[in-house]
Amino acid sequence: MTGAAPAPPPGGVSGIRRKIWVAFILQVAAISFATVLGVYGASAVLKDVLIQRALIDEAGHFWDRLALDANASVPDTYNMRGYLVPPGEEKERLPEHLQDLDIGYHNLPHALGGALVLVESGPGGRLFLEFKQEQVAKLAFYFGFVPLAIVLVVIYVIAWFTYRLSKRAVSPIIWLASEVSRWDPKSPNSAALSPESLPLDVEGEVAVLANALHELGERVGQFVERERNFTRDASHELRTPLTVIQMACDLLLADCHLDEPTARSVTRIKGATRDMAALIEAFLILAREGDTGLPEEDFVANDVAAEEVEKIRPLLADKPVELDVRHEAIFALHGSSRALGVIIANLVRNACLYTEEGHVWVIVSPDRIVVEDTGPGMSREELERIFEPFFRGGERKRDGHGIGLSIVRRLSTRFGWPVHLESTPGQGTRAIIEFPKTRLLEE
Repeated sequence: MTGAAPAPPPGGVSGIRRKIWVAFILQVAAISFATVLGVYGASAVLKDVLIQRALIDEAGHFWDRLALDANASVPDTYNMRGYLVPPGEEKERLPEHLQDLDIGYHNLPHALGGALVLVESGPGGRLFLEFKQEQVAKLAFYFGFVPLAIVLVVIYVIAWFTYRLSKRAVSPIIWLASEVSRWDPKSPNSAALSPESLPLDVEGEVAVLANALHELGERVGQFVERERNFTRDASHELRTPLTVIQMACDLLLADCHLDEPTARSVTRIKGATRDMAALIEAFLILAREGDTGLPEEDFVANDVAAEEVEKIRPLLADKPVELDVRHEAIFALHGSSRALGVIIANLVRNACLYTEEGHVWVIVSPDRIVVEDTGPGMSREELERIFEPFFRGGERKRDGHGIGLSIVRRLSTRFGWPVHLESTPGQGTRAIIEFPKTRLLEE
């Protein structure tokens, strides 16, 4: 039903706040990952490039000193220790984990001491330079992971304060969305958006938006009130003169002194009045919302179909057409009986107007009502446009205004009762009203 208040958006009014929080979490996670990756890369560079370069330079410096002084001592510092094996001597004087190393750069596993070792061969023999792994770890920790922790803490603190500022910046929007989500479309309460009622933090563009929504709500409220007044007044003022005309026609037809042409004219006036009343009823139903005079109720669809058929029976006049209701099932609906009456009345009226002989049957089945006639039928092109306002194809141009089926489509859409037509030229038409939810009754 169009009169029902819309459901709040998924996630409520906190959607923006949650999106901002997720964005900051993703941003902090990305920065943290990049920082950790950078520090890890720096550690790898420190271990595999800088220390290797330092060992190579230290070895070159030792060979230069040895060339100047045959008694030059091998490097022996806090972080690094050297061993020189003169030519012809055995490697047994070396520590066990260095004895099997060939010339080159080696990264020993922890099981073998976990050191970085450079082995070079020179004029004074074979030089072994060993850089302690624990010293590399300490360097990586002090010059890598400690600055990393400080950087991450700074990033987290800045991100937290930025999130708080962003949350405060969008709070007016969240407040505005919360207020608007509680509006009833049938009676929007825009008083909370009046300039004097706005919170102090609502300013700038949000204040402009709130003022625009306030004015829109006021105008919508006026339109709704105007529509209610119109439907109430039209319901009374339009029906009263039509009732008077119908009563006058009945009195005239009861007069036996009327000649035949006059009686036919009065009958036509009565029929046109009846059609006008049905048309006004349909327009008023379409103009109303669910709470303005169109209550829903439980009713028996068979009773509505039989009542509408009896109202339309006089339209057949002296036509050789059988008009009847066939009850294959009896079921109840929850909705507007008046709306269903207008739908059936328009379909049966059309069938009676364009059926010159044969039958017009209203068939009530367990989940549908079918209006079947033996009229001229319609082509495929006409069926595709038959629900368009003011469309009348082929022989249908001679009668009606082309809005009856448009009203049927609009009412069926509003109440969830799909209507479709099946027709064969020269054989007739079947209009089918389907009801997704019915309650079968015992006969």
